[in-house]
Amino acid sequence: MSHLFTDVASVQAELEKVDYLSDEGIAGVIYLADRLEKPVLIEGPAGTGKTQLAKSVAELTGSRLIRLQCYEGLDEAKALYEWNYKKQLLRIQAERSEDHNWSETSEDIFSEEFLLTRPLLEAISADDPVVLLIDEVDRVEVETEALLLEVLSDYQVSIPELGTITAKQIPLVFLTSNNTRELSEALKRRCLYLHIDYPDLEREKAIVLAKVPDITENLADQVARVVRSIRQLELKKAPSVSETLDWAKTLVLLGIEKIDATTATDTINILLKYQSDIAKATKELANADGVIA
Repeated sequence: MSHLFTDVASVQAELEKVDYLSDEGIAGVIYLADRLEKPVLIEGPAGTGKTQLAKSVAELTGSRLIRLQCYEGLDEAKALYEWNYKKQLLRIQAERSEDHNWSETSEDIFSEEFLLTRPLLEAISADDPVVLLIDEVDRVEVETEALLLEVLSDYQVSIPELGTITAKQIPLVFLTSNNTRELSEALKRRCLYLHIDYPDLEREKAIVLAKVPDITENLADQVARVVRSIRQLELKKAPSVSETLDWAKTLVLLGIEKIDATTATDTINILLKYQSDIAKATKELANADGVIA
């Protein structure tokens, strides 16, 4: 059986080529997921690059990304498959006019021609390499989580009318969670576990340099330091990495080369989205003008 990566270092190097700056821990889990053919459960705060990791792995491996966006009320019909009832009805009406008997018609309308594949079945039945992203799995009900577990345990789907569909190739599977509820022990046992937190100072600076065109190293360093200090406050929502990048791009567009308290305060709404958080950060920045520079 062929594998995608030769070692942990190659994972880290390949991720960097697609502008995802990982640490050794992240690269190690991706390497093991490939070798052990196990799903990866990624937990951590919103905006730390959990979803982007799956997208980046798909890009670097040349795999097709199939995404199941989870939400409250997601059921089997939207996650796995459903029958195309309108098309079935049209076939029934057409065959009635041609005087076909029901047994022939029922066999006909419950064939793959009338099957609407949803992300889970699409990933299982794919011929080409696939990365399956099950995003925000903590938002679904326990019953739907059990469905996911059943599919990921054997990589097969049972359709009463068609039989069992077994995966032609094992997809790389990523499940992300923002920790809004506790996931079942059964699901966690099935997966390799990865926690992605906000990057440390040097890695966030490197991300800014990689993702923001024309930014200087000095400004990238200032951005990373200010964001780090803001995240240490008690906020309703700490700035995500994507918001750090938006702020850095804003500063470059405004021609800012050095961040002072006034500049930070005037643009803080790019980083923070709650007025109470903005007020706290503004107060902190006003008292730390010298530190920003």
